[in-house]
Amino acid sequence: MTDTPDPRILQIAHKLKHLRLAAGYTSYEAFAFDHDLPRVGYGRHEKGSNLTLKSLLRLLDIHGLTLAEFFADLS
Repeated sequence: MTDTPDPRILQIAHKLKHLRLAAGYTSYEAFAFDHDLPRVGYGRHEKGSNLTLKSLLRLLDIHGLTLAEFFADLS
């Protein structure tokens, strides 16, 4: 088994980072702090690891997005 992340997970991670930057946060740590998220855990989400459906749904709520909106431009 390989440790290389699934490319689909990396797409999700990249989109999470893009949403954070679009919200005006240059630092993932500041974003995590302002939204009461574990900083290390959130940093891992943006790298494509340690991401669960529960944490993804919480992040979508923070950004005010539905699942359909989040995944609309991902292939």
